[in-house]
Amino acid sequence: MLALIQRVTHASVTVGDETVGAIGPGLLALVGIEPGDGDPQVQRMATRLLGYRVFADAQGRMNRSLADTGGGLLLVSQFTLAADTSSGMRPGFSTAAEPALAERVFDRLVARCRQTHAGGVEIGRFGTHMVVNLANDGPVTFLLRA
Repeated sequence: MLALIQRVTHASVTVGDETVGAIGPGLLALVGIEPGDGDPQVQRMATRLLGYRVFADAQGRMNRSLADTGGGLLLVSQFTLAADTSSGMRPGFSTAAEPALAERVFDRLVARCRQTHAGGVEIGRFGTHMVVNLANDGPVTFLLRA
């Protein structure tokens, strides 16, 4: 499981003309599910998303986590994140989980984060064309693996 996280001042996901998820200050996480991902990866990624220290403390150092700040979390499933880009000029998707498995694992990640994060968890819409809008704060962007 991969998550490309971005510290944001705000972010939203739109499907058609409908905003399906939006947050103020917090983290946007683009999540790629790989074959073999399951509960261990869900638990580890949830812990990392909520505990990874990317927010400034009083001295301006990245010492505070999303759990510390109470900011929002916007989770967006993105199978292209798990693409194989090691050769050629076109991505391969054999390294991404098939859609039925990916949706189940993503839903478990959402449930786990909602269970443990009081700051609110929003999501995109799995398997649809989404438009993601964000204001990256910093910019601060990290790639996490579980």
